[in-house]
Amino acid sequence: MTNTSPSKSIQSYWHAFIAQLPAEKATQYTTMPEAWGFGDAVEMADELGALVVAGTKTATCSLLWEYEVDNETIPQVGNLSIILDGKNNPICIIKTTEINIRQFNAVDANFAYDEGEDDRTLESWRKAHWRYFSRICQNIGCEVTESMPLICERFQVIWRG
Repeated sequence: MTNTSPSKSIQSYWHAFIAQLPAEKATQYTTMPEAWGFGDAVEMADELGALVVAGTKTATCSLLWEYEVDNETIPQVGNLSIILDGKNNPICIIKTTEINIRQFNAVDANFAYDEGEDDRTLESWRKAHWRYFSRICQNIGCEVTESMPLICERFQVIWRG
């Protein structure tokens, strides 16, 4: 997951989202949410972002250890996020609907399917995510294991602007 500080286009996107809401709903959003893209490469952010916009990808996971190393708060149910493509352009806003902490080897076929990637099987999910988490672990100085804790998140797109 790549984070970025809000550019003018991200701020404009957020303001357009707020402007289309009924007044009573708009007042509940006083702070712009975090803007980020999926994965660790431009191509990955583009590919996975497109799956989200299409409604194919309704779940994601991240390595809990990465949040701990970066001293970041883990996502919470109800959080909004502005999703970015590989060029940091906003493409949609999602709302977190479920959070579970699971070990890598405890992720099931339903979650793998909801991630919407490759052929949507648990086998392809494990292969792709093992490669991805191996890169993350190398970057933060830990070892990839079958029992590494993952933040498994489900979400829904609430605006495509």
